[in-house]
Amino acid sequence: MKKSVKIAILGMILALYLPIAAMNAQVFDQGDVVVSFGLGLGANYYVGGTFYKTTVPPLFISGDYCLREDLGPGNLGVGAYLGYSAYKYDYYGDWGWKYNTLIMAARGTYHFTDLVDKLDLYGGVALGAEIVSNKAFGDYPGYGYSVNNSGVAYEMFAGARYYFTDNLGAMAELGYGIAWLKIGLSLKF
Repeated sequence: MKKSVKIAILGMILALYLPIAAMNAQVFDQGDVVVSFGLGLGANYYVGGTFYKTTVPPLFISGDYCLREDLGPGNLGVGAYLGYSAYKYDYYGDWGWKYNTLIMAARGTYHFTDLVDKLDLYGGVALGAEIVSNKAFGDYPGYGYSVNNSGVAYEMFAGARYYFTDNLGAMAELGYGIAWLKIGLSLKF
């Protein structure tokens, strides 16, 4: 599926959540800091076929600070994002390559407030650096192969956090950072 189609689907999913009845409970107020961490599902790089194996699943940690309240129907957040994953191409155990991907980015978020009690719906963008490295192993036949997909990392995403308590919640985020779907826990300070 092309990126533009996936972005359109993300936008439609977010739009479906917006008409939910208001219940007057802000979950992301000015000065709040939320740290989320977890696991990514559906890596943003090709890891398919017989010889590719994931060695470290996509992992992430992100932070979000509520910078300003009452900007239209929501609040503005800023923060940071760090994601890591690793996989390898293993040719029958004889030789192959190990790949590492590290994403570091700044992100901006817009949180729709007062929609549903204990639910924080948000969308945003991230911009930073993606560092990809590879290393040959085993009886490498000496091909001049090297991957250099390092460069600018950018992401548009839509997410939701549901708080079980005032400070602990579950989160899910759709985007194309380290993975297409990120799930995990959120801690609010």
